[in-house]
Amino acid sequence: MVANQTGRYSKYIRPISILFDLIIITILSLCFLRDLKLNEFHFLLFQSITWIFIAVIVKYYEVFRFTTPVEIITKLVKQFSVFLLVTIAYFPFVKTAIFSGRAIAFFMSISFLFILAFKYFLFYYLKKYRISTGSNFRTAIIIGYTPESIRLKEVFENRKDYGYRFYGYFSDKKQNPEILGKVDEIKNYIIDNKIDEIYCSLNEISNEKLKDLIEFADEFNKAIKFIPDTKEIFSKNLKINYYELFPVLSLQKTQLHNPYIKGIKRMFDIFFSLFVILLILSWLIPLLAILIKLESKGPVFFKQGRPGLDEKEFFCYKFRSMQLNGTTEKEASKNDPRVTKTGKFMRKTSIDELPQFFNVLIGDMSVVGPRPHLWSQNKSYAKRIKKYMVRHYVKPGVTGLAQVKGFRGEIETDEDMINRIKFDVFYIENWSLIMDIKIIVQTVINIFKGEEKAY
Repeated sequence: MVANQTGRYSKYIRPISILFDLIIITILSLCFLRDLKLNEFHFLLFQSITWIFIAVIVKYYEVFRFTTPVEIITKLVKQFSVFLLVTIAYFPFVKTAIFSGRAIAFFMSISFLFILAFKYFLFYYLKKYRISTGSNFRTAIIIGYTPESIRLKEVFENRKDYGYRFYGYFSDKKQNPEILGKVDEIKNYIIDNKIDEIYCSLNEISNEKLKDLIEFADEFNKAIKFIPDTKEIFSKNLKINYYELFPVLSLQKTQLHNPYIKGIKRMFDIFFSLFVILLILSWLIPLLAILIKLESKGPVFFKQGRPGLDEKEFFCYKFRSMQLNGTTEKEASKNDPRVTKTGKFMRKTSIDELPQFFNVLIGDMSVVGPRPHLWSQNKSYAKRIKKYMVRHYVKPGVTGLAQVKGFRGEIETDEDMINRIKFDVFYIENWSLIMDIKIIVQTVINIFKGEEKAY
């Protein structure tokens, strides 16, 4: 069996494409629009923001390995059509600017040609790369041995440029050399062989097993897709993609999986963290450093490894609120003897968490998201609570929905953790910028009101 070499660098393709497009329109606007008496900084900022905003609306960067050239051109035409209208609309609001249809036409035409050439180069290079090297591929299995399943396997085998490695079928209804085992054997096989995508014939599997499989895919961050038939799939939103003429249904990812939404959230995180660091921490750190040092020996800051995005470890920073001790993996409890007097005040007002805005600035955390748990909690609850691992699909937050709903601090019963996970998952699946702002406001209100479990 070939080792799984699924494209390690695939995640960089879209950011590189976005960066290239922004560089092109920036350079060409400076070349063709410099005589129109525009404030260059304001116009370039407006241009970059609107380009990304339009791209989100028209799904311009949603190009996959099975996307056709015609679809790419269609997306490009949509993007530039709206971008042209927005650029023209900018001029009436700037009294000093001189409108020139010729200059804008040249700018748009040359930008279109450059970006079209780049997208086609990237598109065909990746196809040739997959065919010639066998790299940048995804591993797949199919549940069910039906005519549709066999057709899908043929697509995988005939379209090498799609970059799929098909490992085999699983079925409870049929047996032959191509069938690797029963449906109940799938989970271990997927983990052992690092399978990326599961394709499921809905005629093959019961609703109960399908629910269980979806939860498994959520927990282990595996893509699950469906070979369509007449059976309903719960209340989940589905989108349809075509591998040549073969339709495949996929569960819609949440908003926070969208690269543009990630970009918007990241920009918000940077601005908000800089605001807190410059306006609050710049004078608060020296003051608290003196108080912490006067009361107990040890560093001003406490850092601890926590599981973050994709369960990768990062160092979470806090003001040290306890005496130096060897029980850092034990969470604080009420009247904890380890907590200092200064620490008690900081924990009550959540001031001890403020250094985490440095984590936000460097990209380890977000302002709002599921709170980072201890590693010991991950080990204890990951297999006991459904959807626990979903919280690692996004960056951990300085504050979160579970915290403002009262589920913060010490975990005394499994019910406390179940409720926390319930709100974390709800946040991930229903994110909006308005929700983030509401959570931040409620966090500030809770600090002034005081919270029962803030100790």
